[in-house]
Amino acid sequence: MNLQDMMVYRDNSTRTFDRYLMDREGRVIAVRRHPAVLLTAVTAAVAGLIVCGVSSAFTGLLLIWWLWLLPLGYLLWKVVHWSLEFFVVTEHRVMLVSGVLNRTVAMVPLSKVTDINLHRSLVGQMLGYGEYVMESAGQKQALRKVGFMPYPEQLYLEVSSVIFGTIDESPD
Repeated sequence: MNLQDMMVYRDNSTRTFDRYLMDREGRVIAVRRHPAVLLTAVTAAVAGLIVCGVSSAFTGLLLIWWLWLLPLGYLLWKVVHWSLEFFVVTEHRVMLVSGVLNRTVAMVPLSKVTDINLHRSLVGQMLGYGEYVMESAGQKQALRKVGFMPYPEQLYLEVSSVIFGTIDESPD
């Protein structure tokens, strides 16, 4: 399986962002953020489980378990948000489509992107994600940083080739 097959989702989840594409604009790359974006919510849910378990063991109160619904609900909300968020690159622009109840589409035209940087923290290197920082010539843009990007080196090369072209695309 090549990188392109891994990145473009061909199931019903594409309806999440296809409605934001212009006529005759096809997606080149479409990926969800790395699942590591859920680590805080998972940690809160596990910590809540432990606290509620220990508290109910010492106090004997079963009502304490209702408190666990808060971090569990937070985790569920974050999972739904993650499943609806996509980083999309087309022939004309780079977009980040996100939001559950209120949809947000941050977009930068490819012609405005002058540089793209890849940053990987130590944790990002261990878990397999990175952050992209896009620069444009002296302009404030809606989409500058995109964190928790999966398979960052391969995706960086793919995004760079779409934005800046490849060497073998030189005019004859």
